[in-house]
Amino acid sequence: MVVIHYTAMETSDAACARLCNAMAEVSAHYLISEQGKIIQLVPEDMRAWHAGAGAWGDVEDVNSHSIGIELANTGCAPFPAAQMDALEVLLSGIMARWSIPVARVIAHSDMAPKRKFDPGPRFDWERLALGGYSVWPNGAKAVNGSWVDFLVYAGAFGYRCDDKDALLEAFRMRFMPHKKGVLDSVDIGAMKLLAAKWPCGDS
Repeated sequence: MVVIHYTAMETSDAACARLCNAMAEVSAHYLISEQGKIIQLVPEDMRAWHAGAGAWGDVEDVNSHSIGIELANTGCAPFPAAQMDALEVLLSGIMARWSIPVARVIAHSDMAPKRKFDPGPRFDWERLALGGYSVWPNGAKAVNGSWVDFLVYAGAFGYRCDDKDALLEAFRMRFMPHKKGVLDSVDIGAMKLLAAKWPCGDS
């Protein structure tokens, strides 16, 4: 699995210093600067402290089963084209080396909806999906239903969260950026499609 983060720091240099500080107890396999420079901090076959508590699909110890990629970004700015280009190159290699399916490239907020928001609504997940590096609910149709239906589809897709509001926010941040309001048939339809095409994060 690959988990994508933002650093929430002003510069990539500051983020690198923190990620390399053992006292901080946080790390990642890769850091990508705003200019697209890829810095490897931890070997891919070693565990990094990037995910923390949370789960995705059948994976509960995400740190031990994932590669973490940090993008230098405060969370309040767009992700530069050079950075996104570099990310796609990096993902291409990682996914090929480890046979990672597209649905196992996720946001930090996907595996920890209650406590994490990165990489946030400004991150272009649709672009990654178009390039073959993630998933997107293209062709989803509105489906009448309830919270029960939404939660069933969410669990089938890979989400593990018992907080309905946090789950809906995480889902929308990734697939419907900036959407607000109560759960509706468009949300349910998109989640249903994701669950049908990529059950439990499979390819």
